[in-house]
Amino acid sequence: MTKEFIKIGLVSISDRAFSGEYEDKGIPMLKAWLDKTLTTEWHHIARIIPDEQPEIETNLIDLVDHEKCDLILTTGGTGPALRDVTPEATLAVADKEMPGFGEQMRQISLYFVPTAILSRQVAVIRKQSLIINLPGQPKAIAETLEGLKDEDGKIIVNGIFAAVPYCIDLIGGPYIETNEAIVKSFRPKSAIRATKPSAS
Repeated sequence: MTKEFIKIGLVSISDRAFSGEYEDKGIPMLKAWLDKTLTTEWHHIARIIPDEQPEIETNLIDLVDHEKCDLILTTGGTGPALRDVTPEATLAVADKEMPGFGEQMRQISLYFVPTAILSRQVAVIRKQSLIINLPGQPKAIAETLEGLKDEDGKIIVNGIFAAVPYCIDLIGGPYIETNEAIVKSFRPKSAIRATKPSAS
């Protein structure tokens, strides 16, 4: 029987946040964004870990293999600095790479800053879970998830989250629906389920 909710792992990867030197802003931002975007019930597991590749790998494996998260969103550790190893850890636990997510995130961020080309975010599938590396800055996280819209709300560049629900469909996860005012999920017509009638 298909479960009626999505389980999401939220992982902030930062030496400073882990040590308490810096207040993590990525996980609170993601929680708030998902609350307003997902119309499907969702549960989450949040973790703050240091920029250590073995620890990142261990946590990603645990969130997929034992916690059974359908989606894992990481923030931080995707730049060129010596301690930035999130993409390496993510690729190390992957069954399949999904390069389109990283390409689209960089395309969106290039509208705002030329240094977007320094970002190395990747996305992968492990078993029946989708893992996506997001930027570290809350503003950039929202931009890459939602995409770019003009003053009238018309989409200029699609955000990556528009493709997430259908990707999770394809790997056998729960059916996810979104608030279309924020992100309209894209599915082929054949994959769209009829909306359940509301109880009256």
